[in-house]
Amino acid sequence: MAWIGKSLELIYRGGPVMAPLMLCSVTAVAVMLERFLALRRADVNTAALMEELKSKLTSGKAQEALELCNATPGPVAAVLAKGLNSRHLGHQEMERRMEEQALAEVPELERRLVWLDTIITVAPLLGLLGTVTGMIGAFHVIGRSGASQPTAITGGVAEALIATATGLTIAIVTLVGYNYLTDKVKALVGQMELRATQLANMLASLEERKEGELV
Repeated sequence: MAWIGKSLELIYRGGPVMAPLMLCSVTAVAVMLERFLALRRADVNTAALMEELKSKLTSGKAQEALELCNATPGPVAAVLAKGLNSRHLGHQEMERRMEEQALAEVPELERRLVWLDTIITVAPLLGLLGTVTGMIGAFHVIGRSGASQPTAITGGVAEALIATATGLTIAIVTLVGYNYLTDKVKALVGQMELRATQLANMLASLEERKEGELV
């Protein structure tokens, strides 16, 4: 419990700017945790899904393939389900609808990431503001009583350094989390594009095979 007391003392010594910095910190942690869990749920084994779809479509079980996509979580399955639902409209229309579905899924994947981007920018600026206010306080003491109150002067300097260090720490940690989550989003977008193309090619190949058998 001693570390809690030391942490609270450090926050207190950092001055008023520590309040918004702590808000930034809590918000960043909450958003990173929520996005990590959401993207983890969305990141299914799409290779295995495509193998199952290929097996069902080859066997003529298109409805079961569609039910499989609907039962599978994540944006990739949603895009594939849209394609299977519109396969009777023609190849180009099916691709267009899958593209539209993919575009609709991207904002959900990127949800709240702008908060992290904002915190990465704001936190160091708040730390700089704390530095300025702390130094102003220290110079105010010097101007009022000269160097006869070294404790008050060092208190202002400490406030400046604590605020700066806190702002930079929050920004650095949030930047690492933001880059990781952004990379996961890019990977999922790539998976949507890849699997949609594979499904379109798969259906086109099956149609050509059926036409060949009829001939």
